[in-house]
Order: sequence, then C-alpha cells, then structure tokens
Amino acid sequence: MDLPWSPSVVALDAVQAACVALPAAGLPWALRRFEGRWWALIPPASIVGVVYGITALPGLAGALTWLALIACPPLAAAALGWAAHGARPAYALAAVPLLAGAWAWSDALGGHLCAVALSALSTVTLARLLRGVAPVLLLKLGIVAMAVADVVLILTEELQAPSHALNAAAPPARLPRLQVAIVDPASMGYGDLFLAACLGAVVAAEAARRGDQARIAGLVLVLAVAFDALFLVLDTLPATVPVAVALGVWEVVRRRRSGRGGADVGVGLQP
Repeated sequence: MDLPWSPSVVALDAVQAACVALPAAGLPWALRRFEGRWWALIPPASIVGVVYGITALPGLAGALTWLALIACPPLAAAALGWAAHGARPAYALAAVPLLAGAWAWSDALGGHLCAVALSALSTVTLARLLRGVAPVLLLKLGIVAMAVADVVLILTEELQAPSHALNAAAPPARLPRLQVAIVDPASMGYGDLFLAACLGAVVAAEAARRGDQARIAGLVLVLAVAFDALFLVLDTLPATVPVAVALGVWEVVRRRRSGRGGADVGVGLQP
C-alpha cells in the first residue's frame, strides 16, 4: 500500500497534471481523412482490453512492454517537436538523451524520471491525434467510460493482477519500462497518463481564453492529491477518477460561459 501524500505519489500526481497541461490543439490536414466516431472507443477499450487480454493471455504483458519501448520514444519526440505547447522541431532531439538516461540509470531515480518523461510525453502526441480524429462529445464520453471501467475493475479486483503483471514485465538488458510510470515506490499506469492527456487535448481545443488548460491541470493535481487519502484504506486507486471529475468541472464552466455570451464565470478557474 502506498502512503498518502508521499513524495513519490505526489510526484506522479504532478506528472498526470502535466499531461493535462501539455497537449496543444490541431490536426495535420493529411490526417483529417481518418476522422471517425469509432476512435472515441480507444480510452475505455484501452483499459478493458488490456485487463482482460492479459488475464486471458499472460504473455501479452511482455508484448505490450516491447510495444511501449518501441513506440514511446518517437511519440515523445513528436510531442516535443509538434504536439505539445511550445514545441519546436529541434526539441524532438531531447528524446534521445531521455531514452539514454532511462536505460543507463534504469535502476536509479534519474532513470525512472527519464522513463516517466518519455511515457508522459508520448501520451501528449496520442491525445492530440485522438482529439483531432474523434468527435469531441464521444471522446468526452469515452473519458468518463474509462474512469467508470477503472473503478469497477478495481472494486471487483479484476484489475490488480493484470496491472501487476504489466508493471512487472521488463525487456532484457535492463532496457527501460515505458508501459508504466514509476517513481519508487509508487507507480501509475500508462492509461492514467493517457486519459489525463486526452482531457488536456479536449480543453486545448475548446478553451475560450488563455490559461484555462493550465487551471484545469491544476485542478487535476488538487483532486488527485485529495484522492490519495484513499490509500489509507485501499492498495490500488483508480487514478482516472480525478481526470473524469475535472472534465465534469470543465463542462460546467464551459456551458456557463457559453450561456452568458462568453463571460468568464467559472468559479475556481479565474486567474
């Protein structure tokens, strides 16, 4: 059981909040032909499919570990070069030393932080692309559905064993594990970061004023830290819940603004 508000737990909460703050909006014109409603199924399917897939096929955990190792570094480079706020093509090169550090110091805190950065940045690219091809309403419903599925799977104790198997899977030669965010002794699933990035991509596309996305990210951090109190009674928490709650707050604020002609009336979201 993780201790509430330990430095490692709060650090992962901050990484999750950063995933909300980072995604920018927009889709390259060449990818617009891939738009479709079915993309919105990715968030809930990613958790349900992985849990039941690993339960049925234990070897899938190793395959997903290799998939993360291969896919996360170029996706992280794409985030630094395109998908994140403030991205520049030259910044994409930073993914190389991050990968090198994650490998060289794979058993140390520095290596874990490099690996977490790669994993988190990769979700930024995926989320911006997903927001670009999926209808926003269906994507929001997908975010809520993923959080609900996460809660149900944890309460029924169907998530813990597959999650442990996925987190424990490691490639050879001490290569980094990028399918999970680890700041010893705490860990957070890749899906928890991905869902936060999806929220960030939604807000980035809908925000009426500068700073909205950063404030929603701050709200996710506050909610996540408060939610950590449940570690007093539970070994595993559905870290997707603060993201879904923040989405609900964003919807209320956005609709109130729209109803008042764009006036800034969001309590708690004022600068």
